[in-house]
Amino acid sequence: MEVDLTDVACCAPLTAPVLSDEEAAATARLFGALAEPARVRLVNLLVDAGQPVSVCELIEPLGLAQATVSHHLKRLMDAGLLDREERGKWAYYSINAKAMARLASLVDLSGEGCR
Repeated sequence: MEVDLTDVACCAPLTAPVLSDEEAAATARLFGALAEPARVRLVNLLVDAGQPVSVCELIEPLGLAQATVSHHLKRLMDAGLLDREERGKWAYYSINAKAMARLASLVDLSGEGCR
């Protein structure tokens, strides 16, 4: 289910006159990655942290098992919404700023898109 965010035109918000089949499919896959409350909470926690966070730091706030948190992080990674940084044996996750800007432009209902 990997989503290449470069496939979704930056300036084609949902208010665009017409979305191509490819744009609609890529957008649906992206929204699908966020269609789980735990993943939305993960994005919220990572945005709030403002710095890379390890899986261990996400388990308690979510109240989920490590394997479940890792699964949700992988889904968000596959969608291109997160960055992963290896530090020794540990992996740290952070928000992919470009992906979030692109996501914001997709749901920009003002019709202005990326300017």
